[in-house]
Amino acid sequence: MNVFDSLVLPNGSSIPNRLAKAAMEENMADINQAPSDALMRLYQAWAKGGVGLIISGNVMVDRHAMTGPGGVVLEDDEYLDQLKQWATIGRAKGAQFWLQINHPGRQMQSNLGQPTYAPSAIALDLGKMSSRFDTPQAMSQQKIEDVIQRFATTAKLGEQAGFTGVEIHAAHGYLLSQFLSPLSNQRTDQWGGSLENRARLLIEIVKAVRAVVSAQFAVAVKLNSADFQRGGFSSEDAQQVVKMLNGLAVDLVELSGGSYEAPAMQGQARDGRTLAREAYFLEFAREIRKVANMPVMVTGGIRRLEVAQQVIDSGIEMAGIATALAINPNLPKEWKQGKHTAPELRPIDWKNKTLGSLANMAAVKFQLRKLSEGKAPKPQVSPLWALILQQVAMTWRTRQYKKRMARCSTG
Repeated sequence: MNVFDSLVLPNGSSIPNRLAKAAMEENMADINQAPSDALMRLYQAWAKGGVGLIISGNVMVDRHAMTGPGGVVLEDDEYLDQLKQWATIGRAKGAQFWLQINHPGRQMQSNLGQPTYAPSAIALDLGKMSSRFDTPQAMSQQKIEDVIQRFATTAKLGEQAGFTGVEIHAAHGYLLSQFLSPLSNQRTDQWGGSLENRARLLIEIVKAVRAVVSAQFAVAVKLNSADFQRGGFSSEDAQQVVKMLNGLAVDLVELSGGSYEAPAMQGQARDGRTLAREAYFLEFAREIRKVANMPVMVTGGIRRLEVAQQVIDSGIEMAGIATALAINPNLPKEWKQGKHTAPELRPIDWKNKTLGSLANMAAVKFQLRKLSEGKAPKPQVSPLWALILQQVAMTWRTRQYKKRMARCSTG
């Protein structure tokens, strides 16, 4: 099997090749939290670059619950025309285009001015940076049911807009990941305790989404292969959850790992160990592949064709690429032409791992901004400079978001 071979999903639809643009948070929505012109230009670059599957950055199911102030929100049809334009651009060269739909739970910064909800009232542990996040309120049964409905509504609107699928985000320490982890979920009702109970919210959301979209519309799940925290969601837990998903018409499971507390998705374990430099989660994916009935995709650090091919050779169906495609959106096309391109950012070896993680994300977003302006990325940008620019941009976006929310509440 070759990375440029097509993949037929369980729903019968086909992905032109085995290379996916994995989700990266762009924070490029317009003032109405709808796709902006800059976001359209960014996805035009990826559509032209030759990936078989494009997965959007976070699309939020609730405007009150944001992973960042500049995120796209899809909770009603008010700005559906802009979503349609976005879908058309992403699909223009034949790729499938899925929306990654998400709720942050407790991973929402307190300066956004919104109440934070999570399975239990347990705050994030980020050392000196913990104060940036409020201690969340434990979700009521009514709040849980509302979230399930919101994921279904967003998926249904996504299909109406012309996207070919959704990926339900249950990784990286966001809400569904919080329910899965015994560290953040200490409930004693039907939503907590046993793994079956902790996975209930994810399972109910998958069922609710599947019930409102067509059979040909892809429904995928992004899952942590592990969260790299002692006593947390383990690789054995991940295998059990995949077994639960087997009977639910899920078209693909993407495996990643980590959270804000342990940013393994950037190659760092909680104790500061550096994970394998490329294909961080491949070892875990091979174990999950043994129990999964649906195709499996692995994301994390892939930047060379040889490594992407190694993923496929190991029996994993899709190789997800993020940072490398932020630096060079034409990577698949160049690989197909026989070029051995391997994009890489400047390494960050700061002692403060949380700050280093933020700088890494800022350096990626710096590349995304360049692409959205039609300019060449600058992979050698200073991480400190990228972080400063990112903080300035986030301050402005936060102010803008809070103004809009204040208008909405008085209107």
